[in-house]
Amino acid sequence: MAAPLIELAGIERVFQLGDSEVHALHRLDVRIDAGEYVAVMGPSGSGKSTLLNLLGLLDRPNAGTYRLEGRDVTTLSAVEQARVRSERIGFVFQSFHLVPRLTAAENIALPMILAGLPPTRRAERVARALRDYGLENRADHRPDQLSGGQRQRVAIARATIMQPALLLADEPTGNLDRATGDEVVRLLEALNDQGMTLIVVTHDGGLGARARRQLLMEDGCPRHDRRRDETDGSPATCALPT
Repeated sequence: MAAPLIELAGIERVFQLGDSEVHALHRLDVRIDAGEYVAVMGPSGSGKSTLLNLLGLLDRPNAGTYRLEGRDVTTLSAVEQARVRSERIGFVFQSFHLVPRLTAAENIALPMILAGLPPTRRAERVARALRDYGLENRADHRPDQLSGGQRQRVAIARATIMQPALLLADEPTGNLDRATGDEVVRLLEALNDQGMTLIVVTHDGGLGARARRQLLMEDGCPRHDRRRDETDGSPATCALPT
């Protein structure tokens, strides 16, 4: 059995909206093993984005424990969480989130600069990433000089340049045409084939069906958690608020 990469236990996330409390996640228990390919699906307001933000350490739960690679990351300081994000988690977004004034090569190098890697190592990794993603002839182009597919390839290269254990993709094909979206999905799946854990949040049923595990969220709970090759999914439960 594979080692757990992610263990969520009793996770609660509550937002205060005026006089009302919105329970975005309800005492959530989920385990995701290293190397899994998971699609998180469900309607708007189901808790998908909240779950992604918590997994990416962009938000903290109100209650519960999140263990990443065996380490309780819910107890870390903001600085410590930022370091974990930098070294162990990659992000791919629907709107790319590239820095407009930086070239493709500079955008890819940005996480390594922030992490303090020496220039020689940065140059070697960037050159390899540009080659691997077919961007060698676009290295000096800014985002507004790139196509949507090229921008997403730059974003994926940037997300994986630190060789993270976990790659989180939020609607990664949402701004792309079907052919370009399929190309991006193949790139993400190739990374998963190499051992990187891939979690994709999507409204696209076709994309979700490609994942080896589907986690269907509804009202802050996983209503269905199933794998393509098993009758029973991994443990994933939650309780409605009382």
